[in-house]
Amino acid sequence: MIIASMVVLVLLVLLLSSLRVLKEYERGVAFRLGRLREPLGPGVRLLLPGLDKLVRVDLRVVTLTIPPQEVITRDNVPARVNAVALFRVVDPVKSVMSVENHAVATSQIAQTTLRSVVGRADLDTLLAHRADLNEDLAKSIASMTEPWGVKVDVVEIKDVEIPEAMQRAMAREAEAERERRAKVINARGELQASAELRDAAKTLSESPASLQLRYLQTLLELGADHNSTVVFPLPMDIIGPFLDAVRGRAVPGVDGSSAVRNAAERAHDDH
Repeated sequence: MIIASMVVLVLLVLLLSSLRVLKEYERGVAFRLGRLREPLGPGVRLLLPGLDKLVRVDLRVVTLTIPPQEVITRDNVPARVNAVALFRVVDPVKSVMSVENHAVATSQIAQTTLRSVVGRADLDTLLAHRADLNEDLAKSIASMTEPWGVKVDVVEIKDVEIPEAMQRAMAREAEAERERRAKVINARGELQASAELRDAAKTLSESPASLQLRYLQTLLELGADHNSTVVFPLPMDIIGPFLDAVRGRAVPGVDGSSAVRNAAERAHDDH
């Protein structure tokens, strides 16, 4: 009786040890005496102790952080770049049979591919066109991990570190570019303003009444300021006849000071 109980107990322990529970997101790759069996799905699975070996494969998306890589861009700028990759196993049998550790292998391939792709791009592309580089990275890594039953969904460049000297040079370049744009905008504004002034002058010259109204408006604006000195602008068409009359009375060959002195002597004799 005791021997039968012990036999039953041993069989029960062996039965319990031969049971494996696979979760919904797991698949099992089993080997019996070293030979591959059919993949096992989720649920309770029975394995023969000592004969069967089970390898669990997780089908969920894995987040892989690619450590920072020292690279030199195509325009010979040193940079430090890190990235993140998202991949998942789509063929459990290949992920076990084709590679020893698919996660480690994918990480190494991602690091070498990151250095290669970034080294073929210049600094401006690395900073301003990351989407194209991310797409190239994903395609390159996926082409090498596909035989392993691993699918790479996304590869994103996270940070790009460049030397401080290069950062200062880029800041000076950006400042110079902003100054250039400001000067261009200012020149365009002056060009448009000169064109408007030309059109306004042409319109005023065609209408003398408008010119007089503009003259009166200018006088009104001058009178609104609290200044001790008031300047009255006189159009040339108004004072022109008076200037011509003064020039006509001047004696040829006599300078202006003599004419003034003669006029003063005549006024004294009259008195």
